[in-house]
Parts: sequence; C-alpha cells; structure tokens
Amino acid sequence: MADMGAFREAAIAWAAGGPGDRACELAGQLPVRTVVLLEGPSDAAAVDALAARRGRDLAAEGICVLPMGGATNVGRFARLLGPPGLGLRLTGLCDEAERRYYVRALRQSAATHQGFFVCAADLEDELIRALGVSRVTELIRTEGDLRPLQTFLRQPEQRERTPQQQLRRFLGTKKGRKIHYGRVLTEALDPDDTPAPLAELMAGL
Repeated sequence: MADMGAFREAAIAWAAGGPGDRACELAGQLPVRTVVLLEGPSDAAAVDALAARRGRDLAAEGICVLPMGGATNVGRFARLLGPPGLGLRLTGLCDEAERRYYVRALRQSAATHQGFFVCAADLEDELIRALGVSRVTELIRTEGDLRPLQTFLRQPEQRERTPQQQLRRFLGTKKGRKIHYGRVLTEALDPDDTPAPLAELMAGL
C-alpha cells in the first residue's frame, strides 16, 4: 500500500532528474495536499517530533515532510510540486542566510512565500536559544554525549565562540548528530517555548 514515505522518495528522485510518473501517481492516490520543504533531515526530525507531541499524524492529513538535501534545491522542488507541476501547497522553514533562494524559487514557480518561516541562523540555533545552554547541555549529558562535548570545547577555535555558538557547532560535528538532536531538543520544549518559526509552521498546517 502506498504511503507518504513512498511519495517523498519518489519526489526526491524526480527532483534529482528521474521520471515523475511515480510521484504524480502517488500524489493522487494518497492524496497529498501540502508539502513541507525543509533544508535537511534534522529539520524534518524536529517537525515530525513536534507534530507527534501535538498528537498530529501529518501523513494522514495529506502533509508530506520533505528534506530537500540543501536550500539551493528549493527551485527544482517548487517547480515540480508547486503550481507549475503537481499544484500542491508549499510551505516550510528556511535559514535567514538562504532566504534569497526561497524568494527567487517561489516567485519563479508562482508559489507564495508567505507560508515559509525564517530561522535567524538555523533551526538548531532557534532550539538552543529556546531551551537555554544549561538545558541543552543537560540533554547532551543524558544522551551520553557529554564527553565528546567536553573534548570539543577544549579545541582552541571554540574559545572565541559564545556557549550557544559552541553547542550549535557541536551538533554538526558528527554524522547523524543533528538529526538525533533535532528530535531530542524539540521533544524537550515546553509548549509555550517553541521557537516562533517552528510554531508558526505547525499552526499553518
């Protein structure tokens, strides 16, 4: 039986230059009504975790959470999945530094950029600020990564960074760590402390 994961993989393959028949077929079968375009899998992990905390099954609602493999890919996904292609509603998150890619891509594909929400640096930075350095450090300890963090903090180049910047850099130092902590940090949020871009995205779905 077709599921949203199959549609997501078909859409990613289509954007990579493969045929679009399977994605088109699945979009109608499921059906899909909205695609959440995200830069990478750590963002997707955070969105999925927040939806689960709020008791929502996004796939059952016709919502596909799709990590694009980089902000510069947004143009291809917008053309294929937005008004020029499947005609689906597009929404998502982007980093402030990548906003220009989204604005250009969505304008060219006749999609609205009003449903895209901007993180000041990136979503990890938003989550660290929302939780605070002490709470994030405690979560890292609970997850068994305190010793690697301490080793990382002894590096000379970390001395000029703020504690928040150090934690953000640490989360990207090992493959899979950002994905893991995208879920862990989101699950640790108090409902009232959810970063505005993430809260606004979820409210609009």
